[in-house]
Amino acid sequence: MTTKKTAYLLPFVLVTSLFFLWGISNNLNGILIPHLRKALQLSNMQSTFVDTAVYLAYFLAAIPAGLILNKFGYKKGIISGLLVFSLGCFLFIPAANTRTYDIFLLGLFIIGCGLTILETAANPYATKLGDEASSTARLNLAQSFNGLAAFLAPIIGTKFILSGKEYSGTELSLMSEIERTAYFTTEAASVKLPYMILGIFLVIIAVIIFVNKFPEFKEEEGNSTGSIKEAIKKKHLIWAVIAQFFYVGAQVCVTSFFVRMAIVGGGVDEKTAGYYLGIYGLLFMAGRFVGTMLMRYVAAAKLLSIYSAACILLSLVAIYADGQYVVLALGGLGFFMSIMFPTIFSLGIKDLKENTKPASSLIVMSIIGGAIFPVIMGNIIDRFNDNIQIGYLVPMLCFIVVLYFGLVGYKPKQVA
Repeated sequence: MTTKKTAYLLPFVLVTSLFFLWGISNNLNGILIPHLRKALQLSNMQSTFVDTAVYLAYFLAAIPAGLILNKFGYKKGIISGLLVFSLGCFLFIPAANTRTYDIFLLGLFIIGCGLTILETAANPYATKLGDEASSTARLNLAQSFNGLAAFLAPIIGTKFILSGKEYSGTELSLMSEIERTAYFTTEAASVKLPYMILGIFLVIIAVIIFVNKFPEFKEEEGNSTGSIKEAIKKKHLIWAVIAQFFYVGAQVCVTSFFVRMAIVGGGVDEKTAGYYLGIYGLLFMAGRFVGTMLMRYVAAAKLLSIYSAACILLSLVAIYADGQYVVLALGGLGFFMSIMFPTIFSLGIKDLKENTKPASSLIVMSIIGGAIFPVIMGNIIDRFNDNIQIGYLVPMLCFIVVLYFGLVGYKPKQVA
């Protein structure tokens, strides 16, 4: 006779794989942005539309994703998310063949929609596949594979996407039209294989889930009277939404320009910069483990303030230093940013009781900051003659807002 524990094992393994897969996709963007800038001859601001496409999809698809899950359940919701995700990946093939940025952006937007469905389904589903007492441990285990992806994705992207070749405007002008076309075509084509493999793998996972039995869980009907209108009467929630908006913007800015910053400010080659981005992901994961341990002894808001102050100082180092100090500062940013999203989230929903769910939705929607701040940063870099380092003023200012939240804004107060 099959026990409940055995019946939940395969579904949990497959759901955990989703955390890894969307982590691969999200963390490939740090490689994709400098690569498409080179392959398609984009400005810095234009290259950040990669982030805009993905995070705008998260923002717009959040409510539809919830409706899909409510209507069709977890299994069908996950399958639909995988298929939408794979469709976006497959669009990279015609985009690369025609070197059309609009098709790349459409593919990224569709990928973002698929990821939104998957994240909306997988996070609560992972907590339900077992005893309630161990639900948090299961979710942390699943999320650790997202951290693993943050380390592996840049390495995979560097290996298969980045060529290590970039020519200046003068060098390109000295090439013949045939040589230039061949160079740009080869650069654009390098994204096809990794995204095609990812798309095929997503379809295979969807088929495996389709042919296997997945338990469904009926949501308990509560008598909650919670509402967004009531939730926003709490001042600390408003500040949490603002802080999360700025934090996500800062994180995406740092990762989006990491490779070019390491090349220009750190003086390393493109391939080395890509591998450093993988180390950055490893430091991000390590920072979260260390931060979780430190929270046993240090109040969450105080630790958030310390980490925010460290990020401000490291941003200044990245702006004004050069050589290996720049690369070390970027790695330090990964470590100290690690606890910010979950800490802001938990402090923002504190003491909200029946208004916790609508408050959570508001904080999640604030990730739209990831679509806005990289564009601002790219525009500044372009206006200052491709000065990557001056652009890091944008995440530095964002960290100041997070610091304010950690010092003052987190305190629960009623809005007058």
